[in-house]
Amino acid sequence: MFVREAAEQDWPQIFPIFAAIVADGRTYVYPEDLPSEDAQALWMTTPPGRTTVAVEGDRIVGTATMGPNRPGRGSHIATGSFMVDMSSQGKGIGRALGEEFLTWARSAGYHGVQFNAVVETNTAAVRLWQDLGFEILTTVPGAFDHPEHGYVGLHIMFHGFSVSSPGE
Repeated sequence: MFVREAAEQDWPQIFPIFAAIVADGRTYVYPEDLPSEDAQALWMTTPPGRTTVAVEGDRIVGTATMGPNRPGRGSHIATGSFMVDMSSQGKGIGRALGEEFLTWARSAGYHGVQFNAVVETNTAAVRLWQDLGFEILTTVPGAFDHPEHGYVGLHIMFHGFSVSSPGE
């Protein structure tokens, strides 16, 4: 398995992953039943962001999208979103995507990474991000409507990089 930059022709393999995870309703706030074109506009980002895929053989098994968390004065902090094919979860694909993302964010000059909405019941993701150096800054109570657990919290998570402040 390796991670590479996504290309336009990857979308037909990315979309089923996106659609299945969004339809599952446990981890993302995207509207369900998005047409492929609308989902592609959300997921396939443009510079300064990027989209990557994890590939096993000729099959895409995961994907990530990344870029600045906010424009302008907030653009020095990155953010990202990650999806792994449901039949390939638990094989280290999310970790590989996350590690590649952190390497990219550092090399692109970001000062850190903020995740705005990690569902608190998504314990595998929370554990992975904590293993990779993220901390939970706060949890917004009841901000996510989970299909099994009802209203659960969304974590805001952060990973700072060692950088100097202006004037230091």
